[in-house]
Amino acid sequence: MLKEQPFYQPKEGTYMKLLVLLGKSGQPELARKVFNEMVEEGIEPTPELYTALLAAYCRNSLIDEAFATLNQMKTLPNCQPDVYTYSTLIKACVDAMRFELIETLYQDMDERSVTPNTVTQNIVLGGYGKAGMFDQMERVLSGMLESATCKPDVWTMNTILSVFANKGQVDMMERWYEKFRNFGIDPETRTFNILIGAYGKKRMYDKMSSVMEYMRKLQFPWTSSTYNNVIEAFSDMGDAKHMEYTFEQMHAEGMKADTKTFCCLINGYANAGLFHKVISSVRLASKLQIAENVSFYNAVISACIKADDLMEMERVYKRMKEKHCRPDSETFSIMTEAYAKEGMNDKVYALEQEKLQMLSEASGHRQQNI
Repeated sequence: MLKEQPFYQPKEGTYMKLLVLLGKSGQPELARKVFNEMVEEGIEPTPELYTALLAAYCRNSLIDEAFATLNQMKTLPNCQPDVYTYSTLIKACVDAMRFELIETLYQDMDERSVTPNTVTQNIVLGGYGKAGMFDQMERVLSGMLESATCKPDVWTMNTILSVFANKGQVDMMERWYEKFRNFGIDPETRTFNILIGAYGKKRMYDKMSSVMEYMRKLQFPWTSSTYNNVIEAFSDMGDAKHMEYTFEQMHAEGMKADTKTFCCLINGYANAGLFHKVISSVRLASKLQIAENVSFYNAVISACIKADDLMEMERVYKRMKEKHCRPDSETFSIMTEAYAKEGMNDKVYALEQEKLQMLSEASGHRQQNI
């Protein structure tokens, strides 16, 4: 439509926005087509435009195509890859657990005198941490401490603390918290939320409370994440009373509940055997227009199973698909287990076939994108 206007002039900014949009919406092949059209219209490609195209491939796990784009950039004097190009590609390799490619990219950067920045290093730290590659994680962190250009920051701190918090290694989390404080890095609200979440999962309520009091003392605001972590701690215990009290306090302070809040409430009521409150929570979520994603449906399906109501579980699963919410491996796992427990082998088989079909369709879609 824009091209048909008499005043139309091709602009780099328009193409940049379109490339980013197509990458985010899972259409990298169209992004490439638009990029080629842009060149035909006489716009000289820039490192930023090439990086946007490379990011479109990265977002859709097309790493080979992203590397091909990087190699193309290297052949063009005015489109040499910069630290943002490499950081984008490194993140895609981390997400795909292709750590051998990261070392190759680091060598490439070194040869081309492109220095990694703190963002790049934080991405790699998080990847090594999630994969349990702690020696490599510490090596990268040591390099950051010795570097003059990419010193650790509060994001580095949060990344490392999250790794140990998610693995339930509270002692290591506390040790690293003290290390970062000694490096002179000050915590922020998210740092405290990570600590609260870790303590909550380990049922260390005294430490959880002391962090919350410390936040108040230092005038750090309690956020939705703070409340969600506390609600989740009580939810895991099936402590409906304290869970409700925290939810009411959250509401009283004007904090907006989100999908995670309701997942925790649903799980908590199910753990407490209060299934009528599961239903009221689902209704309230609908009333508040809370996004019903796969985690939300998995929580409701799990609650139905705990209530020994497989018929309602099937109704929820049907609604999930009607709402075009794609089931994930957890959805299939909890439903398969429920059917197997009841000896409903025909249902287990049907579910496994459905899962295989879904994986086949996803694979076909990826091939089509390529």
